[in-house]
Amino acid sequence: MSEVIPYSKLRKDIAQRDRSLREKVVSLEEAASFVHDGDSVGVGGSTMSRTPMGLIWALIRAKRKKLSVSRCIVSSDGDLLFGSGACERITTSWFSQGILWGVSKVMRHYAETGKARYDEWSHMALGMRFRAGAMGIPFMPIRSMLGSDVLQLRPEAKEMDCPFTGEKLLLVPALNPDVALIHVQRCDPYGNAQIDGLQFMDMDLAMAANKVILTTERIITNDQIRRAPDQTKIPFFTVDAVVELPFGCAPHECYGVYEPMMRHMQYYVDLVNKDPVKGMQEYLERFVYGPKSWTEFLDLIGLDDLLVAARAGKSIYDT
Repeated sequence: MSEVIPYSKLRKDIAQRDRSLREKVVSLEEAASFVHDGDSVGVGGSTMSRTPMGLIWALIRAKRKKLSVSRCIVSSDGDLLFGSGACERITTSWFSQGILWGVSKVMRHYAETGKARYDEWSHMALGMRFRAGAMGIPFMPIRSMLGSDVLQLRPEAKEMDCPFTGEKLLLVPALNPDVALIHVQRCDPYGNAQIDGLQFMDMDLAMAANKVILTTERIITNDQIRRAPDQTKIPFFTVDAVVELPFGCAPHECYGVYEPMMRHMQYYVDLVNKDPVKGMQEYLERFVYGPKSWTEFLDLIGLDDLLVAARAGKSIYDT
């Protein structure tokens, strides 16, 4: 029988983290050093929204291996993590290349050949696992997944009778990643972050993870943060590193700043759907390993596409 580890021991690193008010601004390359081979990594945003693509790009370039990644809905970020060999396991509720293109052929190749593992949960169940991790409790009772075939794939979840009503409930285990990668519209140098639009599971993710790395479209002063304290969704005491990274979600979108770079995404999907292995390697060589910096990567996408995405994003934000 395997040893039962007390949940308080699993949260030891979270309890001992440095919560002091200090400047945490680092380079993209320095931020990647916070993630080690074999780490469990929680990724913020959802589908093609506020994906921390710059951090994922940096981790792949840093040759990280054997990562286990969790995210509420995975898009082409998961393709890159599988295709580069950085990640061997992804936990999510849906894995696509984007809503327009359906289920990922890259994911199917790696999961069906046994080269990587895809663990599927319901969207609610995954959110409640992060919520339990944020609350510091070992599980969360839910009804989601009861009666679903997804439950048959998840022996980690346990059924129980409610001690108050006798109703059937499902207990899902807390999810406490070693590191969380989150992109925000703005934050101060200490890590007080403000998020516009949908927050997805990012607030719980930040509270549940042992370490949090933020990329941000821009760093603003603490005085500016204090003028609108109600907009601060992630507090400084959960954050370990801050990277100012304009267009840090490219080619995905960042609400109120830019829309997805659709021409680039279509090019990518056509490439990898034709051949999930060779197409992915071609994309990685040209857009990940080739550029010497994130700015050079953006140059490869093209100024025209960036401007079109920015104009579309701003017009939605202003209305």
